[in-house]
Amino acid sequence: MKICNRYTERTEESEEIMNEAFIKLFKNIQQFDEFRQDDTLLSLKGWFKRILVNTCIDHYRKKNSSVNGHLLSTESEKIADSGENGLDVLSYKEIIEAIKLLSPSYRTVFNLFVIEGLSHEEISNKLGISIGASKSNLSKARDNLRKLLLNKSKFNIYASPF
Repeated sequence: MKICNRYTERTEESEEIMNEAFIKLFKNIQQFDEFRQDDTLLSLKGWFKRILVNTCIDHYRKKNSSVNGHLLSTESEKIADSGENGLDVLSYKEIIEAIKLLSPSYRTVFNLFVIEGLSHEEISNKLGISIGASKSNLSKARDNLRKLLLNKSKFNIYASPF
C-alpha cells in the first residue's frame, strides 16, 4: 500500500491499484523465475514491487491522457539544504500526505525519479513525455513540495537553528 499511496491522492485509488497488481501477479505467476536468486521470497517481493510501480504508471496514463510540460526556471531549481531545519523533523506520513497534494503529473515524475531512482530518459519513455517535460515536472514538483512542507512545518527553512 505504501507504494500505491505515493502515486495516488485517495486511499480508494491505492486499493484499486493494489488489487489490480495482485491480479497481474497471480495471472503471470508462471513467468516468475524462482531460481533467479537464492532467496525466492526476496526475489518475489522485488518482482511484485515492479508490478506495483508499473500498475501505478498504467493507472496514471489512463487517468491523465496528456501531460503538459513546463519551462524550467532558475527559481524553481533553488532548493535550500543548509543544516537541520523544520523539514528535517517532519514525519514520513506528513511527507507522503504532501506528495499526495501534488498534481498527478508532478507526483508521478517525482516518485519515479526520487523514490524509484529512474533517470529522466527512463521516465520519458515510460510516460510518453519528453525528457525536458520530465525535468520540468520534477523541478516544479520539488518546488511545490517544498512550499507545501514549509506550510506544514512550524519552523522556517531559512531560519538559523541558534
